[in-house]
Amino acid sequence: MRRILFIIFLFVAAAFTSTAQELIKAPKHVSLEMGYRYLPSTTFDIKNQGMTLLFDYAWQLSGFNGKKPAAYISVPLGYTYLFGGKGTNTGRILSYGWTVKHDLKAEGKTIPFFGYGLLLNQLKITGTDGSIFGHQTRFDFGYLFKTGKKADIFTKVEYSYTRYPRFGQKSSDKIHAVELKLGVRF
Repeated sequence: MRRILFIIFLFVAAAFTSTAQELIKAPKHVSLEMGYRYLPSTTFDIKNQGMTLLFDYAWQLSGFNGKKPAAYISVPLGYTYLFGGKGTNTGRILSYGWTVKHDLKAEGKTIPFFGYGLLLNQLKITGTDGSIFGHQTRFDFGYLFKTGKKADIFTKVEYSYTRYPRFGQKSSDKIHAVELKLGVRF
């Protein structure tokens, strides 16, 4: 019995030793983006436009050798302020979740990319007590402009659909949004 346990221990130790030497830390990047948000349709009594700001922390999943396009998974944290006006309320949205981004080209000065994400939203509306949570699905397409310095610049267009379920109701409140963003990636 001791001999079998000793052999198993040797196999496990050998596996960890060889694996530890081959492991490479995944490259990371941090992004800060801001832009304009327009709501083509919503069931809420809020203005249909505003400003948005998003912080994003991403890990590279593929394309490590530079010959194939890279893919990233990220954890975003965003804030949107929807302007109020005559007869409409101000809206504030806090969003967080997971996103995935795929580069469409491996090298070059400009790299097109597309992404998608699943996020949770917390919407607060002035004049209304409390807040409501919703689920946001988003898709984006953009270009990354390599500067050759520490920070690269990107621009993108984003579409999202957010559903805010109502307890005991068959229908939900909804927000369709289109965003135009400019950002910096470190």
